[in-house]
Amino acid sequence: MRVLIADKFEQSGRDGLQAIGCEVSFQPDLKDDLLVEAIREQKPDVLVVRGTKVTEPMLAAGQIKLVVRAGAGYNTIDVAAASRRGIYVSNCPGKNSIAVAELAFGLILGLDRRIAENVVSLRRGQWNKKEFSKARGLYGRTLGLVGVGKIGQEMIPRARSFGMPVIAWSRSLTPERAMAMGAEYKATPQDVARDADIVSVHVALNADTRAFLNTEFFSAMKEGAYFINTARGEVVDQAALVAAMNTRGIRAGLDVYAGEPTSATAEFTDEIRNEPNLYGTHHIGASTDQAQEAIAAETVRIVREFKDTGKVPNVVNLARQTPATHRLVVRHLDRPGVLASVLDAIKGEHINVQEMENIVFEGAEAAVARINLDNAPSKETLDRLQAEHGDVLELDLLELKR
Repeated sequence: MRVLIADKFEQSGRDGLQAIGCEVSFQPDLKDDLLVEAIREQKPDVLVVRGTKVTEPMLAAGQIKLVVRAGAGYNTIDVAAASRRGIYVSNCPGKNSIAVAELAFGLILGLDRRIAENVVSLRRGQWNKKEFSKARGLYGRTLGLVGVGKIGQEMIPRARSFGMPVIAWSRSLTPERAMAMGAEYKATPQDVARDADIVSVHVALNADTRAFLNTEFFSAMKEGAYFINTARGEVVDQAALVAAMNTRGIRAGLDVYAGEPTSATAEFTDEIRNEPNLYGTHHIGASTDQAQEAIAAETVRIVREFKDTGKVPNVVNLARQTPATHRLVVRHLDRPGVLASVLDAIKGEHINVQEMENIVFEGAEAAVARINLDNAPSKETLDRLQAEHGDVLELDLLELKR
């Protein structure tokens, strides 16, 4: 199996892929047209990326079967194009959760104690204890979480160690689950904004979350509150955030931005860089040795499973619900041609198979196939199949409930 790694990737992961019998091409600087050409020439089965954008021309250039995002989010991958071509997209969720939570708290502490300004002043040979002695302190301050996935959950024990009560909102969160986590449930993001001294964002980017932290949200925040975003820049209406920074004294600790360079080193031209109330880092939340080693190991596991079984762990682009309306259950003798005859009969009625599995019983004498269809075969077809094919023991047609 050929694997093209078009991004920074740990040596342990490259060694692990080679150890399971993969032919590995490591070209971390490939981007855009150069990556399209490399895919066309090398014809990899698997493409591994971190921040590199994966576009439809890349997916169309070769014979890629699987794209692995060596990280949690996958918004840099054209998942819709991959789905149209039957290409699996997989990720490594939860492997960088602690690293991102650590950076989020670093930004909180940096804002509160003005650590960056301290360092800059000291390097200039300026001693200004009078100015930098001013800090609010974190003990007793309320941390508000918008999103309590794996990273958001890692924030809670860290807040507790600082003596900070936690309030939280997430689409799937319930009061009971919040209590079990050690947080107070809030019904809306605006409720979090209203009651928190510090808001930290931990939601995935999708159609529902794009720019959903907007003017209404920032207007609800306390004046002078801290806003931390280590998730995705696009979940924030950045213009609304800048306005809140200028008019309401909101101080922001950001690791992600609306417009980020696509390469590891580049000029950063976003005007938000000039905001005095900004503490910014360079989208480095997952970039600790510990996190990257864990992600590399998970990537190897994904590729090994795919190579050995054809199954893909953590796949993100399988249909949650297919157009199937009926399930045909076929109890049959485990002999060549039985299912081919069934599928030919279904094809004759212009019915499409949506999903299918065949389970063989001990001894390999008999099996049961479950075939999900987008329409119901006629009774005549089913009767003919059972009558003409002695290896078909029983046919059962079930209507699927939505």
